[in-house]
Amino acid sequence: MDLVRGKPVAEAKLILAFDRTKAAALVLKVLKSAEANAVNNNKFDKKSLVLSELWVSGGPVSKSGQFVAKGRFSPIIKRTSHIYVGLSQVGKKVK
Repeated sequence: MDLVRGKPVAEAKLILAFDRTKAAALVLKVLKSAEANAVNNNKFDKKSLVLSELWVSGGPVSKSGQFVAKGRFSPIIKRTSHIYVGLSQVGKKVK
């Protein structure tokens, strides 16, 4: 996320598109959605959008388990996360 924070949205999308990590694909998907919301709902200019804020925080955790050999129990923890994107335009801020 440090790669794209503070850059124009078009440049950030290009960087994330060529990054091969799973996180980059997920952040790109959220960034495209945020850009569409800013343009359609708030009537912002698509060319002047800048990625002002971007961070990830932990979400709900699903805990379960599985019985394994010799009467033992092996926990299974499925973690989730929340991705926050803040776009801003020259002189305006959107959260």
